[in-house]
Amino acid sequence: MDDAYCETPSPDRAPLDAGPPYAECVLCRKPTEYPESTKGSTLCPVCAWQEAERTACSG
Repeated sequence: MDDAYCETPSPDRAPLDAGPPYAECVLCRKPTEYPESTKGSTLCPVCAWQEAERTACSG
């Protein structure tokens, strides 16, 4: 039996610094999906979702 047949190839991962420089989230300082040139306060997807949840429940 060929052992190479059962092996799972490791996924090719892009380096973390790939792509344009991204703006930091104004709440948690993690990179967002927006470029650094974006005007205004930028939020990462997690903080954007939490902010939307807070404003929706504030009545």
